[in-house]
Amino acid sequence: GCCETKTETPLLVFCIWKRFLFRWGEGLELLRSQPVTSDEVVVAGSKVILSCKVEDPEDSSLQWSNPAQQTLYFGEKRALRDLRIQLENSTANELSISIDNTTLADEGEYTCTIFTRPVRTAKAMVTVLGIPQKPQISGYSGPLREGDVAALTCVSSGSKPAAYLRWKKGDKHLTGQSSDVSKDANGKTFTVSSHIEITVSKEDDGANVTCTVDHASMQISGKSALQRLSVFYKPTAKIEPRPEHPQEGDNLVLHCKGEGNPIPQDYKWEKDGVDTPLLDAQDNILSFPNLNKSDSGTYICYASNLMGNSIARYTLSVSGKTCLLSPLLSGLTNRIAVVGRDLGAFVIFFLLILLIVLGHYLIRHKGTYLTHEAKGSDDAPDADTAIINAEGGQPGGDDKKEYFI
Repeated sequence: GCCETKTETPLLVFCIWKRFLFRWGEGLELLRSQPVTSDEVVVAGSKVILSCKVEDPEDSSLQWSNPAQQTLYFGEKRALRDLRIQLENSTANELSISIDNTTLADEGEYTCTIFTRPVRTAKAMVTVLGIPQKPQISGYSGPLREGDVAALTCVSSGSKPAAYLRWKKGDKHLTGQSSDVSKDANGKTFTVSSHIEITVSKEDDGANVTCTVDHASMQISGKSALQRLSVFYKPTAKIEPRPEHPQEGDNLVLHCKGEGNPIPQDYKWEKDGVDTPLLDAQDNILSFPNLNKSDSGTYICYASNLMGNSIARYTLSVSGKTCLLSPLLSGLTNRIAVVGRDLGAFVIFFLLILLIVLGHYLIRHKGTYLTHEAKGSDDAPDADTAIINAEGGQPGGDDKKEYFI
């Protein structure tokens, strides 16, 4: 009351300060008696815990009420017969309850109340996430032709909030899709649809297109739907010979290998420049028993399916076995030449040695011959007598014969 009268300034300041301290004390008391809660987010089907705490209960009990203002628990006492709702903790300063197997109907604002003077309350908002259903892909009606457009639609319902759909082809993310969101009949969940168009090619045959739904209720990974594509395309043909390097006299088989979707079933063989049919052709096989040089030429294989045909060519050049062995013979000739060269050098060396030995022998033999030729001339008084003695003029001597070696 002193603050309302005309008093001196110091006294007025004191009165204002006193009123401030009083109000501040009341505020502290209010805070100490004010219950505290927190908002919760739960996935449908899971368990949520609601906790209410107060610092100073003022000898009063705490109470939890649902969004319809029905009492769930008053202290430790159950008030609503819902077995999904259980007491977690009850003390003078805390009241915690849990709701198991939550549904979308459990979403709303829950109230914690303490009956003091005045009555104090705290609100807790429970948000229930609706789990989206597994997506479904529609719009694919069987094999497509190369260049056609695959128009695919992916749909997922039951999400809350609305889910997000994304597309992939193999490991590649697809863009350009259009999306639509609508409410389900219950008015709480949503149906999401996404539409995409893909111009298919030969490489898309056997490719997997997936639609995945992403949502906050799925912590690890989203749910996916898969559509496998089948694309019809023109075949490709290739001729494979067996053996790979044929020669005259071999049994040659040409195999025309066709790849495509559908797999080629019709094959036709021709020889370039020849109008008559090939009698040894059977489907994708062309046989040449006992190959000869007249079989040489260019052979053509046509592989066909409903998308078109493909042409493969193979040029056959038949060579005689001797020609095919010419590299081997050439190598053998070179080896013989080397051996012959080495052998010739050895023969020449041997002949030189032989000539040297023979010459030495002849020289020695000639010396002996000359020595014996003049035998008997040592006692001759003159040259004529020596010659006569050498020719066998000595009595009793043997006739000498001369041989040329």
